[in-house]
Amino acid sequence: MAESTTDKNKTQGASQPQQKKSGRSGGNRRPRQGQGRPAKKATPAQAAKAQEQAQAGAAKQPAQQKQAPQKKQAAAAKQPAQGGQRRPSSRSRQPKKATPAQAAKTAAAAQSAALAPAAAPQPQAEGKKKPFGGRKKSASGKKGGALPLRIVPLGGLHEVGKNCTAVEYGEDIVVIDCGLTFPDSDMPGVDIVIPDFTYLIENKKRIRGVVLTHGHEDHIGGLPYLLKEISVPLYGTRLTLGLVEGKLEEHRLLEKSKLNVVAAGDRVQLGRMQVEFIRVNHSIPGAVALAFHTPAGTLVHTGDFKIDYDPIDGEMIDLARFAELGKEGVTALLMDSTNAERPGMTASERSVGRSFENLFARAGNRRIIIASFASNIHRIQQIIDTAHKFRRKVLVSGRSMENVTARAIELGYLKVPKGQLIELAEAGDYPPEKLVVITTGSQGEPMAALSRMANGTHRQLSVNSRDFIIISARPIPGNEKHVGNVVNALFKLGAEVIYESMYEVHVSGHACQGELKTILALTKPQYFMPVHGEYRHLIKNAGLGRSLGIPEKNIVISENGRVVEFGPRGVKKDELVTAGKVMVDGLGVGDVGSIVLRDRKRLSEDGLLTIVITIDSETSEVVAGPDIVTRGFVYVRESEQLIKEARAVVTKTLDKCLEREVNDWADLKLNIREALSMFLFQKTKRSPMILPIIMEV
Repeated sequence: MAESTTDKNKTQGASQPQQKKSGRSGGNRRPRQGQGRPAKKATPAQAAKAQEQAQAGAAKQPAQQKQAPQKKQAAAAKQPAQGGQRRPSSRSRQPKKATPAQAAKTAAAAQSAALAPAAAPQPQAEGKKKPFGGRKKSASGKKGGALPLRIVPLGGLHEVGKNCTAVEYGEDIVVIDCGLTFPDSDMPGVDIVIPDFTYLIENKKRIRGVVLTHGHEDHIGGLPYLLKEISVPLYGTRLTLGLVEGKLEEHRLLEKSKLNVVAAGDRVQLGRMQVEFIRVNHSIPGAVALAFHTPAGTLVHTGDFKIDYDPIDGEMIDLARFAELGKEGVTALLMDSTNAERPGMTASERSVGRSFENLFARAGNRRIIIASFASNIHRIQQIIDTAHKFRRKVLVSGRSMENVTARAIELGYLKVPKGQLIELAEAGDYPPEKLVVITTGSQGEPMAALSRMANGTHRQLSVNSRDFIIISARPIPGNEKHVGNVVNALFKLGAEVIYESMYEVHVSGHACQGELKTILALTKPQYFMPVHGEYRHLIKNAGLGRSLGIPEKNIVISENGRVVEFGPRGVKKDELVTAGKVMVDGLGVGDVGSIVLRDRKRLSEDGLLTIVITIDSETSEVVAGPDIVTRGFVYVRESEQLIKEARAVVTKTLDKCLEREVNDWADLKLNIREALSMFLFQKTKRSPMILPIIMEV
């Protein structure tokens, strides 16, 4: 397990990251692979009830457990400090997916741990120098420049999503995030797209760990596929690893995975690189930036971030630490570019809560249905708070929404008043004016809960004129048509739908130009490399760096697979490594390539035509057929003449081949395909896929 060290100026006495191992933990042993399914996950309502039970149990603790006897206090006072005091074990603070009873035990243990005294600072040896004090020599200086600091982007450049970057120093590699993206319209049948892990697999012995910035799919969704290939420890905050646990459990990888819990301010030594975790604001709790302290200089990676001066959880981005790093010296800054085209500052998440209050009042006696991203815990918290204020019960619909909400409640990221959450099956027990439904489907996904409500296929919820629907999200580019279709369907059912930006029902979780400039000004990087965005986003972000005085030669625009080296002689971008898109279709990973996609597109555009012929093996005469079957090309009953003529073309082609004594089946099929393709294009201007099948008897 990797060591966790401390910054003497900031995080003195911080504990080691808590390693979460699966297996026997509190008697909650999961079934082995092949011995049945894992225990059923707790629903959000069950998790909330478990928390209520835990709080009630904690309130009944006897007074003698809260106060130690005076003799023990006196004895403890006489003992000298030896190496500082460890934090209480974080197993109670990192529960796995559990039943309500197990969640209650976990919550009670977490509260007991919270009552324990804070860790005492660890004494330092006299005369020992601060590890990163003062201004640090950069890679271009005289010291620390023998080995270059290498950045290997494997995803997230010239695209939105699929974020994955390797940081190298010497023989050590640390991977930042491992995300996925969703398929484009030219990838029919593909479920998800993940980075190409070839480079990481080839260098797996050098990888010291994977550090995670936050728990969004585009940053953690590819982890199960990477961990099937290599075994490496993972480092992330509590909620991030809580969401990772669910993914690993689905892929039956949790038993052999090493999950290490860290908090903002912690440092982890991974080879010759020390990784520092810095608190930032984003649309999901537990988001962090990363600072890599190496002999070649300090590299800062912002992750996804925004600057929120009034965050829901009260934990503002640690701008002071960014400023301190700037004073110490930052060799390179890798910064989020998603909103680099937008001027100004991103609005606070709290502004959405004020909009919710106005809209709840406007809804009157109608049922309220709110669609949002499942991972936006702060948004869900504001919905629950507003519903409580208006005396409405809350229920959750949608698999991902249920899973994330239940996990957030178990880990204490969601605060739910007693009795506020109800089960979906209990919805019929309450009148519409007493209900709020939080659901998935804000992006118009066909199988999401809101889409099924709009199409009338949801088993438990149906939409009518007594519904007031809020889509609390902005359509991701490319999803506008899907969202529009869902909105139209909801209007046709008589519901009122709030989706316009004028109602302020959504704010971004990414920094706009004003915030990006703030981080640039605070860190004062020698080199600047925009990341996380399409090419136009990277260009706009680079322009912000130039406007603040960073020389053009020190701004790096790279691409996936192109290695960037920060060394004594400046920046190098000469080396290319394997990087690209690996498509996942069902259980197949990487078996869908360009040829398969080409065939799928052709089938979707022009259809399929199959010719079945039976030939006598001795005389080479046609015994049966040719029979023609079409799918997606023409409707046979309305195109009998075309099929008849096509059959004649095949028969004529077979006769010519027999005259020329063409007996090779491959040649026969080729001749049939060419002749029929030419005929059909002349008749229909279409080019269906033609599949000749020859049987020999």
